[in-house]
Amino acid sequence: MPIVVDIDVMLARRKMSVGELAERIGITPANLAVLKNGRAKAVRFTTLAALCEVLDCQPGDLLRWEAERVADAATPAERHL
Repeated sequence: MPIVVDIDVMLARRKMSVGELAERIGITPANLAVLKNGRAKAVRFTTLAALCEVLDCQPGDLLRWEAERVADAATPAERHL
């Protein structure tokens, strides 16, 4: 997926645990893990705002776009061409 979530980077910079962050923003640690590991399909702006407030950062510090590599996007049959 071309959207990369860098919550773990901000957690390390702030020396904060996933559990503490989840508690402070009001979501379960399991839901925060889904977001942190890039498995979430969507993020509410209220959640993003709470993350930014607690971590004292901007949305761009938590989310970034990376172009997909051509080899990653190709089907297995196309990779052999």
